[in-house]
Amino acid sequence: MKKQQDIAIIGIGVTKFGELFHQSYDDLVRDAALQAVADAKIPMDDIGAAWLSTAFPEIGVFKGRSGMDLCEPLSLYNIPVTRVSNFCASGADAIRNAVNALRAGECDVAMALGVEKLRDRQPQDSIVKMMVEYGHPFLQKGFTAAGTFAVYANRMMKEFGMTREDISNVSVKNHYHGSLNEKAFYQKPCSIDEVMKSPMVANPLTVLDSCPTTDGAACVILVRAEDVDKKKHKPVFIKGIGLSVSTGWDLPFFDPNHDFLSFEATRTAAKMAYKQAGITKPIDEIDLIEVHDCFSIVELLTYEDLGLCKTGEAKDLIRGKETQLGGKIPVNVSGGLLSCGHPVGEPGSGWWLKWRIIYEAMPVNAR
Repeated sequence: MKKQQDIAIIGIGVTKFGELFHQSYDDLVRDAALQAVADAKIPMDDIGAAWLSTAFPEIGVFKGRSGMDLCEPLSLYNIPVTRVSNFCASGADAIRNAVNALRAGECDVAMALGVEKLRDRQPQDSIVKMMVEYGHPFLQKGFTAAGTFAVYANRMMKEFGMTREDISNVSVKNHYHGSLNEKAFYQKPCSIDEVMKSPMVANPLTVLDSCPTTDGAACVILVRAEDVDKKKHKPVFIKGIGLSVSTGWDLPFFDPNHDFLSFEATRTAAKMAYKQAGITKPIDEIDLIEVHDCFSIVELLTYEDLGLCKTGEAKDLIRGKETQLGGKIPVNVSGGLLSCGHPVGEPGSGWWLKWRIIYEAMPVNAR
């Protein structure tokens, strides 16, 4: 693979996360987009192409079925706008497409905006119900995300001596981080006893080991590195980006070679991004990480899949507080999905806080 051209994020906007009944889908789009263009110090008319990520337009508000649902609230017409849907990777995929378009010279300024409105619906109209009705006619019956990830948790406990306390301490850490993030849904720390004694969802995962579904939106403005005006912009450069789709949630049960100790897609995507960025020792070369923590166990699995530790040693990172703010490699300083909630098609739970931390940590001459 040829060396990829660096792309810079020059603006970002993130709404608050939660049950935002007072805001419509269009309101969330406007809120995030207007923040982002103001942060980038550019007019909306400078946007040459845009990508809208929404994972579940069928639920509740029936918005996000095409790029038109980004054009209309922003009056952003006569440019290519593409709707992206790739479940929990939707937002990252929107950014990947924007990055590739910039590298290809198809536009000079790109917008990637993720938004999801999951709370404007009756409790009976859940994501689980949607999966049962619209998913695979056999495999989706009786399927839940909590049930699937609980299998991974029990396997990690059996093979590597991981404990329930180790798993729940991820939630304790991320709720502490969330208490520092004004955009988070949950802004209150919790104790290990509160996590472990909260109602059981799928043994060993409790309610507080599980993220809530929320409303929210996030937006980034991207340009090629050569087009950054350092007097006007505060860039964060994208050095590597990887996406992999391999074994699905339900397919592992039918794969005799799958050990329920890892996610092949995460390992593959990490290798792609590391190769582009020139990273060979992640634990030494990366200072800050945001990972998918829909359930506490997923963050621990991801430590190993990203190469932050050897197989079976994720528990040691959480026990040593290495991934807490102030530790060797802080993870989910935004509070992650466990604190911000999970508007599935919107990727920005960590962007706002991470962007500010990165910028404040940059040497003045590098800004």
